[in-house]
Amino acid sequence: MSENQNTNQLNIELPEDVADGIYSNLAIISHSNAEFVVDFIRMMPNVPKAKVKTRIILTPQHAKRLLKALNENIKKYETQFGVIDDNDHGFMPGMNFNTPPAQA
Repeated sequence: MSENQNTNQLNIELPEDVADGIYSNLAIISHSNAEFVVDFIRMMPNVPKAKVKTRIILTPQHAKRLLKALNENIKKYETQFGVIDDNDHGFMPGMNFNTPPAQA
């Protein structure tokens, strides 16, 4: 391996607690002139309050790179598995998961 190739490598560590991931079924995106803020939220059935599970803050340049990477990956996914059905037409997802209300 040449010296140039060695300096362009990035060693990324994935800690075990982060590797498990965090489930989110809603994201809210806001921005200022200096940053984009993405709040990942988990809504639960029959629970009127949802919690932000994690917040990611990006520079505008990184937000645009993320958008490009997501678009590329969605195209690859749809080529392999078929078109993703996006039938919500931009509306906020409902809180009702068609399950009976929780009881204690």
